[in-house]
Amino acid sequence: MVEKTYEVLFICTGNSARSILAEGLMNSLGAPRFRAWSAGSHPTGVVNPFALEALAALHIPTDGFCSKNWDEFARPDAPSLDYVFTVCDQAAGEMCPVWIGQPMTAHWGVADPAAFKGDDDEKRQRFRDTAVTLKRRIELMLALPIERLDRVAIQHEVRSIGSR
Repeated sequence: MVEKTYEVLFICTGNSARSILAEGLMNSLGAPRFRAWSAGSHPTGVVNPFALEALAALHIPTDGFCSKNWDEFARPDAPSLDYVFTVCDQAAGEMCPVWIGQPMTAHWGVADPAAFKGDDDEKRQRFRDTAVTLKRRIELMLALPIERLDRVAIQHEVRSIGSR
């Protein structure tokens, strides 16, 4: 029997830091059960180098990431999403496109490490801290017995993870 691969989209406004971190973490920790992407409502077009450094520090490959618009995931040829997570407060408050697959949604907001004003070592630490928070949340999700829970229970659980 072939197990289902769950499709996950992480959204942030700029798609340069938090959503990139979450995409990399989910693809690394959740494969092959989960496949993740990231996108932004107003993408910067550039992946923050500190985000890539934070992923590399966790031994996660850093190639292939790009900052892209969330509209790519509302097209008819887009993957049928199972989950959509906002990782910034601004994106959580925006009117999202209609996603293919009627995914479950949750807000897993974390402070924007790219907005931090400080020297490079302080910025690196902010990115590492953000990656650790997202990693913990993803690990909690991966520990859920999704195949044995109904949709209401899963929705409750993934939403509560965002407050941890």
